[in-house]
Amino acid sequence: MKVTAFIGSARKKHTYNASEQFLQKLQSLGNIEYEIVRLSDYNLGICKGCKLCTDKGEELCPLKDDRDKLIQKMTNSDGVIFASPTYTFQVSALMKLFLDRLAFFGHRPCFFGKTFTCIVAQAFYGGKDIVKYLNFVGNRLGFNVVKGSCITTLEPMTEKGQIKIDKIIDKQSKRFYSTLIKKEYSTPTLFKLMIFRMSRTSAKLVLNEDYRDYTYYKEKGWFESDYYYPVKLSPFKRLTGRFFDWMATQTTRRR
Repeated sequence: MKVTAFIGSARKKHTYNASEQFLQKLQSLGNIEYEIVRLSDYNLGICKGCKLCTDKGEELCPLKDDRDKLIQKMTNSDGVIFASPTYTFQVSALMKLFLDRLAFFGHRPCFFGKTFTCIVAQAFYGGKDIVKYLNFVGNRLGFNVVKGSCITTLEPMTEKGQIKIDKIIDKQSKRFYSTLIKKEYSTPTLFKLMIFRMSRTSAKLVLNEDYRDYTYYKEKGWFESDYYYPVKLSPFKRLTGRFFDWMATQTTRRR
């Protein structure tokens, strides 16, 4: 199995080291091939907000950078890690550039069955909120998300501090590996079900063949399906799903 870590730090230090430690631990658990991708080695343009990717298709993006090379690495992986230091209480600029270039996947998620987690390196505080943010991004892209971890890398690093990091990475890697080898298409939570049903119903009512979201949903059969992929919903969730469709219809008609 292939796991790829995308590193949003220009330095080859704490964030990089923690990611490499995580990947090496995975290898000790099973037959894992891994790759570390330093975003600083790639050309990523600044999103212009033209919305061509979401409205007409990502292939029409005016930026000619390395986005598609990085997406191909994600597509070819069974597991993906986003790792970033904390810069001004958020992900690094490198990581944010990368995430912005993936924005259309928030409309058209496709990484189902693949496993995701994140590693955030902080000096003092703020990292836990970034972990929540990256977990949310992973969910929106379609991944099976293993809750990320925040490590404290205040310099100079003490022996006690390193031991704590080691324990965090060890525990997280085991959780990640357990999810990775299952390759499950999990039953959606109510929140995930709501996002899907309201998004697809709104797209069906508001958009048409001129919009990529509409044609994508139509090609995938999502306008008629219970969820993004075949899944057995409980009677309660089936009923709740229809309620979400109704909510989206009422909201759209009031616009």
